[in-house]
Amino acid sequence: MIHSVWNAILYQPLINALAFLVSIVPGGDVGIAVIILTILVKLLLFPFSQKSIKNQAAMVMLAPELDKIKKSGASKEEQAKLTFELYKKHKTNPFSGCLLVLIQIPIIFALYYVFLKGIKFDGGLLYSFVHTPPHLNMIFLGIIDLSAKSLPLAILAGISQYLQAHFMPQQKTTAGASGSFGESFGKSMQMQMKYIFPFLIAWIAYSISGAVALYWVTSNIFAVGQQIYVKKTEKKVLDKEVEVLISEK
Repeated sequence: MIHSVWNAILYQPLINALAFLVSIVPGGDVGIAVIILTILVKLLLFPFSQKSIKNQAAMVMLAPELDKIKKSGASKEEQAKLTFELYKKHKTNPFSGCLLVLIQIPIIFALYYVFLKGIKFDGGLLYSFVHTPPHLNMIFLGIIDLSAKSLPLAILAGISQYLQAHFMPQQKTTAGASGSFGESFGKSMQMQMKYIFPFLIAWIAYSISGAVALYWVTSNIFAVGQQIYVKKTEKKVLDKEVEVLISEK
């Protein structure tokens, strides 16, 4: 039952979209089709991921005010009330990012699964109005075989993953032993995402196929561009909001 729903709602639409793209791109280049499909899916998820990144950026900008509340000497109940008021004033929810990520995960995983299973347009998965591509060219730009392992693309996948973590809004943590467990855990996760996860992504990309590696590279580059966009467009707004908040105290 779950497998049927998975195929009908996620996997089948994506494999049909890929088949359509392969049939219209020059030379049936699967690599170009993979890039286009990945970008289209990222654009579909753009409102969700955009809000999640903006929420992360807002949390970073509000960190000094949250730190003031923690050090105010107020009771736990009063601190919770002040924190809630701060979030409400700036329309920020520290848990909304988790929900937005959960919405995206099934779609992103389905797209990954399309490339993981190999580029095959059979098994009755194609819709009646989508025809099997007459030509399937797995040599991306005439250089890289996407059906085999690709070290260059795997390296690019790792580098692009590092860049994505680098440009992601970073929560500043309290230095020294006085930092809370949550702060220490957050800093540890940031370090792992930035310096360890890229090696894991590169290894996975190389272990499977060039198509998966190309998917990761495209997805990460799109995410980096989105994060830079948020940083440039939202930072000034958030700065003004924090200034107003401070002036009102």
